[in-house]
Amino acid sequence: MKRYIAPLLIGLIGGGILISLGVWQVQRLAWKEAILSEIDRQILAAPVPVPVNPDADTDQYLPVEVSGATGQRELHFLVSTRKLGPGFRIITALEMDNGRRILLDHGFIPTDAKQAKRTPGTVTVIGNLHWPEERDRFTPENDPETNYWYARDVPLLAGVLETEPVLVVARKMTPADPTVTPLPVDSSGIPNDHLGYAVTWFGLALCWLGMTALQLWRISRRNP
Repeated sequence: MKRYIAPLLIGLIGGGILISLGVWQVQRLAWKEAILSEIDRQILAAPVPVPVNPDADTDQYLPVEVSGATGQRELHFLVSTRKLGPGFRIITALEMDNGRRILLDHGFIPTDAKQAKRTPGTVTVIGNLHWPEERDRFTPENDPETNYWYARDVPLLAGVLETEPVLVVARKMTPADPTVTPLPVDSSGIPNDHLGYAVTWFGLALCWLGMTALQLWRISRRNP
């Protein structure tokens, strides 16, 4: 019996650790889903006016309603969506009725509409404040000369379009531009990989316990 003790203990302890890690990830999954539900609730809440000094931490995803005149200069951000395919987000300045200038993300245009002329005008926008973090070490550098942009860096864009560092991502615009499809803020871009991690840990635990059982069987086949 002594020859079974060491591999059995190693198998049970290792399997227990792996199972506990899987359980922890399941708990993290419930925690993350609760956070995402709260974010979705906040995104779809009743809109309010744009705060005087919005904060990127406390006002992220804040639903707002704003009216003003769109700027003529467009910045085009390369994007690809599952439903619409490749294209560009359009961002312009928006001069609010009270004279403030902020950034407005109108939404999506297909690739072949990049050179099309869109007429600036006065609009009422319902959307959300957003300070996206889209740049990593794989993100190409922006090319202002050809109007190809790859990351919505709000302070940078505010300097380019001479606005406050405040971005409203449109959910609904009145009057609507039929050539532009809004890409509103939602929680789908927030990573939630805890289910995959849990499956991985439970799978490793199953393999570990299976290898332990195999080792015990091999020991049992040896001559005493």
